[in-house]
Amino acid sequence: MSDVADNVVADAGAVRRSPYELIGGAEGVRRLADKFYDLMDQDPRYQELRDMHEPDLAPMRDSLAGFFSVWLGGPRHWIEKRGGFCIMSRHAKMNVTQKTADQWMDAIRRAIAEIGMPPELAEKMDKALAPLAEAMARLAKG
Repeated sequence: MSDVADNVVADAGAVRRSPYELIGGAEGVRRLADKFYDLMDQDPRYQELRDMHEPDLAPMRDSLAGFFSVWLGGPRHWIEKRGGFCIMSRHAKMNVTQKTADQWMDAIRRAIAEIGMPPELAEKMDKALAPLAEAMARLAKG
């Protein structure tokens, strides 16, 4: 499980719930992925990021939802179907720049806010995703 999944505890009687459950399960994860790609596709501020993707975003929507499902402590179907891989290696060929990393973070932060994610989970996701985006931009610099 990720740090995000390991460190979030719901307030309801100290019953430990996974971030996957807190976001609303498969439906919540899908809402997040769809909102992110809707923003990226429709907002001109994310044009460079959008240009890095194929015209049809449907496969990416599915992949991001599957990734977040696993990462947030939900079902592991996505990883079982694909096998494990290094997310950094997977994105290395995309030549992520600081600008596109910043666009990605802005879009995911907006998506998180717009779906109404619980604040504690939103903060933990931000703290986990921001260094990842920064590392991808550094990787492209060589």
